[in-house]
Amino acid sequence: MSKANDRGALDDLDRRLMEVLQVDGRRPFTEIAAAFGVPESTIRARYKSLVDRGALKVIAVADPLKVGYPLMAMIGVRCTPAALLATAKALEALPEVSYCVVVAGAYDLLIEVVCEDNDALLAFLTDRLRSIEGVLETETFVYLRILKQNYEWGTSPT
Repeated sequence: MSKANDRGALDDLDRRLMEVLQVDGRRPFTEIAAAFGVPESTIRARYKSLVDRGALKVIAVADPLKVGYPLMAMIGVRCTPAALLATAKALEALPEVSYCVVVAGAYDLLIEVVCEDNDALLAFLTDRLRSIEGVLETETFVYLRILKQNYEWGTSPT
């Protein structure tokens, strides 16, 4: 492996491998190796290195809309400055929360939630979210239509 790989940087082969796996994570290494013109052992070693370094995770991504959670929303959360990280940690633990980030701007945190219906979202907002210590204010943006949700990112050079 090159020194770039030892430092955690991605080289062209790593990027190409990730691009292929993002489209079809179950594609056999033999097929990838043949398409790239390298030995299967090279693909296997690169894959292992990417996983070991945390650059690549192998997961199944369920579509919430198709598995009983048709309501999704992004929620901006303002919190007390002293409780920012503790509030984020409490939010991360809630099963409805699929995404939680600290942000700069009008809000301190953004969370994405998935819910079964409007009643479940209302219960989440009134019973759970606003009862978390440190939460001062929230604003909810219910998704009406998802136009783009992409998991094939991070492989093209900037």
